[in-house]
Amino acid sequence: MNVGEIANDWVIEKVEFAKLRGERARSAGANARLGVHGKACEVSLVRVTIDGATAYGASRMTAEQAKPLIGKRVRDLFDDNGKVVEPYRLALEYPLLDWLGRRWNRPVYELATGKSAPDGLAVPCYDTSLYFDDMHLADDKAAVALLQEEAREGYAKGHRNFKIKVGRGGMHMPLMEGTRRDIAIVEGVREVAGPDGKLMIDANNGYNLNLTKQVLTELADAKLYWIEEMFHEDNELYKDLKSWLQERDQQVLIADGEGYAAPRLVEWATQGYVDVLQYDIIHPGFTHWLELGAKLDEHGLFTAPHCYGNAYGIYATGHLSAAVKGFQFVEWDDIAIQGMDAGAYSVKDGLFYVPPKAGFGLDFDDDHFAYQVSQGGWKVE
Repeated sequence: MNVGEIANDWVIEKVEFAKLRGERARSAGANARLGVHGKACEVSLVRVTIDGATAYGASRMTAEQAKPLIGKRVRDLFDDNGKVVEPYRLALEYPLLDWLGRRWNRPVYELATGKSAPDGLAVPCYDTSLYFDDMHLADDKAAVALLQEEAREGYAKGHRNFKIKVGRGGMHMPLMEGTRRDIAIVEGVREVAGPDGKLMIDANNGYNLNLTKQVLTELADAKLYWIEEMFHEDNELYKDLKSWLQERDQQVLIADGEGYAAPRLVEWATQGYVDVLQYDIIHPGFTHWLELGAKLDEHGLFTAPHCYGNAYGIYATGHLSAAVKGFQFVEWDDIAIQGMDAGAYSVKDGLFYVPPKAGFGLDFDDDHFAYQVSQGGWKVE
């Protein structure tokens, strides 16, 4: 982004915070370490007013953090390379980028890359909704049928790639019974996805190394694309698993970074033990991902930011994809947020279509947001 285009007299005039609430299309069940996730979701948003115009972005800033921002020049929030400087990233980067995009009538992906895409972007995505929704069923066949039906719902909505939660034996079922059901469900979803759909499994650290190898052995014909958080981050275990996969010539990527990401995870990835990095798109954020994505690209590694449960993050991730060569997927969680209109986006044949709309391409109900500010949010001006 050319910071020379930022006018010197643009200053922050008002900052407002509120939470917008909504629901998933279907209640999400448990995973290997947590109970039922349910349907309810919320997005924490800031509306910023600069030069009399407003924009919205994900943020968890407090009113105390906002007070010193009033009167701050927008130009002072960016470095000479056009990136939001560190102290302001988590609080302001999303509303700032949205505001600049709206002011200049450019999508954020164009701000991030300097390249125009007049028809928008088409980015691979996956359905991330296949949780442990079968815990009430005693019969494995019935459990498989239920998850297959959920996968068919995703397929009908345009998905071709699916991530499946596994690790039922970690907490919710006896170990081997749960593992057997994990395997059966993955095989069942493969039938729905067909031979060309990419399948990923996510154990939320509910497996160990040997159990991971057992599951991968039994699922060799399922052609998994990646395995995610199979056990807690450990470079020695990663090294062993990577070597084992290479000896078997089993082409499965190792993904991690979503949960309690080890500080040295990027280092272990550059050493060849991890293939796909998954830090969250909201925290540490968009600008951090621009920098990290470039580093991963240098090492031939892959990028797939986590954004489950945060509807704003879904759309922000689509914009990031244009700036990172090794970008893999947008994680799609089917959420509708009251007062947030994402109708310009769509999913078709496994691709997430990012519109060439200004900013992040989302429209907000100003009156609804103002009401939510009055009902538990805050305003600083």
